[in-house]
Amino acid sequence: MILYWVYKKNPIKKLEYINYLKLLLLHLLIAVVVYMYRPAGQFLLFGTLGFWIVYVILKENKNNEALMAAAYISGAEVFYRMTGSMVFYETGKYSVILFLLIGMFYKGTSVKTVSYWFYLLILFPGVVVASFTLDYDVVFRKAVAFNLSGPVTLGVSALYCYYKKITKTQFNYVLLMLLLPLIANMIFLFLYTPSVGEALMSGTNSNYATSGGYGPNQISTVMGMGAIILFTRFFLIKNKTINFIDIGLLALMSYRAIITFSRGGVLTAVICILAFIAVYFYKQDSKEQSKIVFKMGLFGIIGIMIWLFTAVKTEGLIVNRYTNRDAAGRLEDDITTGRAELIITELQGFYYNPVIGIGVGKGKGMRSEMTGTATASHNEISRLLSEHGLLGLVAILILILVPIIFWTKFKNNYYFLAFLAFWFLTINHSAMRIALPGFVYGLALLYIVNDKKHPVHRKRLTD
Repeated sequence: MILYWVYKKNPIKKLEYINYLKLLLLHLLIAVVVYMYRPAGQFLLFGTLGFWIVYVILKENKNNEALMAAAYISGAEVFYRMTGSMVFYETGKYSVILFLLIGMFYKGTSVKTVSYWFYLLILFPGVVVASFTLDYDVVFRKAVAFNLSGPVTLGVSALYCYYKKITKTQFNYVLLMLLLPLIANMIFLFLYTPSVGEALMSGTNSNYATSGGYGPNQISTVMGMGAIILFTRFFLIKNKTINFIDIGLLALMSYRAIITFSRGGVLTAVICILAFIAVYFYKQDSKEQSKIVFKMGLFGIIGIMIWLFTAVKTEGLIVNRYTNRDAAGRLEDDITTGRAELIITELQGFYYNPVIGIGVGKGKGMRSEMTGTATASHNEISRLLSEHGLLGLVAILILILVPIIFWTKFKNNYYFLAFLAFWFLTINHSAMRIALPGFVYGLALLYIVNDKKHPVHRKRLTD
């Protein structure tokens, strides 16, 4: 029922605020139902997956419905994980891959995607190496799935999106489908922690209580993504009512991201917003640029108000967090909260095994042997180098250079720099634990075209 009010029969048309309100109310209801009766989450997940599979097949992916389905699941993954609704941990990533494969079955891929096929192929020698290097007490399937499902999701997203033509209206619907479950997630967080008072007992560390009892890093990341989309819609959606609603949602989303006390998602969102504005501003004429400056001033005031409100609600602890101080105001020694040590151990793995790497999933065990702490990687770049060796280096070069070359030819995607920055920054503080960064990487590669203007048919005058 997700698109019941949005689509009439088959065509994709301009979103009206009445339909937008209905979709928002639907996702408000989803959040309330799951909060009040947790097992309902599984029924909703199965219903959502079933609906999208049937819908994409019936529509034969004529309007990139597969991409919309993948966007919706990418946005919903953390929500269903945190509510215990997933069948297994990587359900979200597998679902995104499935929808995009169905879409490619109907529409195929560009002949220019050879580099991404090669990227996918060079991931699997690390699986062979892992079959020899993983400890006997490690479940091989889980270790490989945990570490490869994210990179594979990125690869499949890139295959679908690279040089794929999509109209502006279709692209806006893709972003809307990504946004809606993030709004449901945000509402659930407000229901779970209506007040941050008692949740501040953990000091300035990343706060699970304000993150719905789930990982603050991932909640911060998805709330940051929601804030990015809501911000950019203010410039691209020409509807004052929708703009007004989005500003309110942006304030709420930003607040929930900040009070996780996880800085990665918030700082990533700020950088991505600035990247979007830089591209969008450059593409406009002088009259429109003056409007952008005014709007940015308005958002600056809103941002300051949100920050001051959060500082008051957290009794100043959020200020300490972002100035790298503990609850007592003492300066912390390590601004990376242990991530630098993780990167060092992985680079050591690459140094000692530069050709074939240590094998997929071996990084956690190696770190346990070296430091006594079995911590999963937070950095996808160093993990690729450590576990895949020189092939990992080739993979990194493909992921960075191919989009840049694409951008030099086609600068018609306002989101290119923002989405590429989101992917790169996210995988450097949160690896690819969720499908979102890999999927968003693919969105940066879309070739966005203007909507076709249908000719006006006039009746001939007769005598």
